Amino acid sequence: VQLQASGGGLVQPGGSLRLSCAASGRTLSNYGIAWFRQAAGKDREFVGAIRRSGGIAYYGDSVKGRFTISRDNAKTTIYLQMNSLKPEDTAVYYCAAGTPILSSVREERGYHYWGQGTQVTVST
Repeated sequence: VQLQASGGGLVQPGGSLRLSCAASGRTLSNYGIAWFRQAAGKDREFVGAIRRSGGIAYYGDSVKGRFTISRDNAKTTIYLQMNSLKPEDTAVYYCAAGTPILSSVREERGYHYWGQGTQVTVST
């Protein structure tokens, strides 16, 4: 599976962005999907995920209530809707797909396929 992330850019605090991650090679029906982010000088951080079985979504504490992860019905594109953005949300955002067990849903090791990253900058 190849993943291509897009939708990043510059947005003012309080604004919104929607990131997309398109899959090629196969659908994402059999994979859990996730978004991670990495700010300059910091470790990669879990943002959100939906398990392969669908339904339940998981979010990092810093984005809970503001971000929503989803995928389209054809299961070839995943999205991250980001609302009420803050300067501390500035980072490179990565999409990922894999078959994580429950204990690794929030961890990089749970995902086999990664997109190239898209920069999100929240600033005035």
